[in-house]
Amino acid sequence: MNIDHETRTQQHGIDSGFDKNSTADEVLHGLDLSGRLAVVTGGYSGLGLETTRALVRAGAHVVVTARRPDAAREALADLEHVEVDELDLADLSSIRAFAARFLAAGRSIDMLILNAGIMACPETRVGPGWEAQFAVNHLGHFALTNLLWPALVHEGGARVVSLSSAGHHFSPIRWHDIHFEQGYEKFPAYGQSKTAVSLFTVELDRLGKPYGVRAFAVHPGGIMTPLQRHMPKEEMVTLGWIDESGSVANPAFKSPEQGAAAQVWAAASPKLEGFGGVYCEDCNISEMAPEDGGFYGVKPYAIDAEQAERLWALSAELTNTDIPVSGRE
Repeated sequence: MNIDHETRTQQHGIDSGFDKNSTADEVLHGLDLSGRLAVVTGGYSGLGLETTRALVRAGAHVVVTARRPDAAREALADLEHVEVDELDLADLSSIRAFAARFLAAGRSIDMLILNAGIMACPETRVGPGWEAQFAVNHLGHFALTNLLWPALVHEGGARVVSLSSAGHHFSPIRWHDIHFEQGYEKFPAYGQSKTAVSLFTVELDRLGKPYGVRAFAVHPGGIMTPLQRHMPKEEMVTLGWIDESGSVANPAFKSPEQGAAAQVWAAASPKLEGFGGVYCEDCNISEMAPEDGGFYGVKPYAIDAEQAERLWALSAELTNTDIPVSGRE
């Protein structure tokens, strides 16, 4: 395992000024994002909606991508400086079409927030037989970022924020069976997809840094949102997430406003200048996960440089997309 020196030295908490209780509005308080453009995938539901709202209140213009654009427009109807465009992360042709439309407008992206995702769904195959969680949570965003690369490279620099999860503790990359063709398990599949998100961040930051593009992976915390739509109530009760009435039962869970805080912090905080390629949670850079198995911090395999480079090469081959940069050795 090879955690490169820079990532290892940066993967420690800093004096961020915020914590797990901070909200997205508190994180952005005092920051003027006027003239800044953000693209937020799935920015009309759950954490994405709270992220869009907070960014707009701070002055940003937000492009929200949506698999269901009519539903997105309805959810965002009360907000100014927001536009909606169609994008299905499970469909490479949809991703290419969105990227082409965006690039044709000649605009630059200051913040690309890869927020959309699915969790613990029944076994589903998309594209050429890809496991859906790996495809949507990782491959779709990988392709989108590569295709939007010309809009990310500009004088002001850009940040790419990807939603990972403490769920990455469930599984490293299963190189022998990435698409779970030898037997599907929904939580290991979710965990692998979130490990992939973190590894994508490591390699994207390495390749993007010379061009002013920095990347961050974020665990938002436990929050009840539509992300749990594939999980039956009985399962969530058994896990202690909710009670029989459907109310949140886990005291460690955050509100959506608190859950969105880490990703807007990663996207906009001036305290992250000079950082990149790190995994964050609770509005701070995470520490390494404890060896005793505690469910916090980042696992070494999720920020391993060799694994990140290997996953990038595989993802580029699967999606037939890559960014035109030097730096591959």
